[in-house]
Amino acid sequence: MGSETKVYTLAEVAPHNNAKDCWLVISGKVYDVTKFLDDHPGGDEVLLAATGKDATDDFEDVGHSSSARAMLDEYYVGDIDSATIPTRTKYTPPNQPHYNQDKTSEFVIKLLQFLVPLIILGIAVGIRFYTKQSA
Repeated sequence: MGSETKVYTLAEVAPHNNAKDCWLVISGKVYDVTKFLDDHPGGDEVLLAATGKDATDDFEDVGHSSSARAMLDEYYVGDIDSATIPTRTKYTPPNQPHYNQDKTSEFVIKLLQFLVPLIILGIAVGIRFYTKQSA
């Protein structure tokens, strides 16, 4: 490999997304993992599903071993032009009133405030009923 590192855009990497030609973008580097598809312990589907995007999170979330990380080197083909990767937006749930978490506990408390005295009353009536019968 020459000293000139090839820099790819995401648009150049994206078409390499099938079992005969599979490239991944991990930590700013581009890897041609086509030859590795059959040997990947997690199966080829996960690799194919990670094509056409920044797969760094997918790679990190699995917790790959240091030997797996070292193996990446043999599949290295160049760097990614980070400007071509859409900025990762953290998922923010739609802005909805906070009743979801807060009201469920309020509801449970109200339900318990209603049910507990009822249960105690039921037990008291039951005890009274049985003690009267046995007397």
